[in-house]
Amino acid sequence: MQSFHDLPQNFETAVYKRPDTDPVDNVGFPAFLHRFAADLVHIPLNRVPLLMPRPYVVTIHDMSSLLFEERKGPRQDWHRFRFRTGLMRAERVIVVSAATRKDVENLLFVPHDKIRMVYNAPNPEFFRHRHVADARAAGPEAAALERRRILERYQIHYPFLLYAGSIRPQKNVPRLVEAFAVAREELEQRPEYKDLHLIIIGDEISDHPEVRRTVIQSRVEHVVRFLGFVPFDTLRTFYESATAFVFPSLYEGFGLPPLEAMASGAPVITSSSSSLPEVVGDAAMLVNPENVFDIARGIKEVLLDPELRARLAKAGQVHAAKFSWERTAREVLEVYQEVTHK
Repeated sequence: MQSFHDLPQNFETAVYKRPDTDPVDNVGFPAFLHRFAADLVHIPLNRVPLLMPRPYVVTIHDMSSLLFEERKGPRQDWHRFRFRTGLMRAERVIVVSAATRKDVENLLFVPHDKIRMVYNAPNPEFFRHRHVADARAAGPEAAALERRRILERYQIHYPFLLYAGSIRPQKNVPRLVEAFAVAREELEQRPEYKDLHLIIIGDEISDHPEVRRTVIQSRVEHVVRFLGFVPFDTLRTFYESATAFVFPSLYEGFGLPPLEAMASGAPVITSSSSSLPEVVGDAAMLVNPENVFDIARGIKEVLLDPELRARLAKAGQVHAAKFSWERTAREVLEVYQEVTHK
């Protein structure tokens, strides 16, 4: 609720406490909404109750829960049925990329004319390259000192590649570790990269034994660090300080981390699949996420070419600035007006 504390006075916050995984939610949430007599309801992710009152709009951020189903059976069939039913009953379906639009049309057969595309955007704070209030007040020298302080807190005094995000199967983290091992071995004779590390920010490694096994099998335990979740200013410092940001995901509905890294001034290496080429444009090094050696190639090319690294960093900041939440809000409002004819 903290993120809603400073909304304008024409907003009212109402808390629905039942989890959307509870079967009773199919009745309970529609009953909860009934008291508001709303002209339109916007559900920002596809967890639509079967008895959802119309009209409503749904946003689809990705299709990973269908594309990467770990098990088959009645539970998954029910999930797919509810997923598709929620979209087919909606007045409009908002998707966050053309790639996601294609998935919604091809996998769930949602009519093309019901779908509207509205891009996400990075947090504008990533563009500011400043940290705590004291650093902002004191200027760039204090900001640089704050950056060093944060890195020293984590005992980081070496060049590093950065990954930020979850460690779900489609994120492809085991291949990233393998590619890092390949690239590091081929760069070990370069003095500037003899102590190159890979830093992974996001999930706890204890929850992902398959990633731990890959680190051990690749013999890079001493140069791969898992930091779990970190505060926003710390994350921004890592983006700003990384030699390169590497994000070889197999699938993204949109893919915010590469844009966050670009906004922060980091050169980006990412996948040539799903929505990622659409999101990063020509401002990133693209690699085949299913090929360890191609990921390693991209890493080596960026690390060994200072001019390329500088060009990607500059182009990334320009490109990321094309995405804004103001534009997103304006386009979502246009969808509301289209549905309500207001």
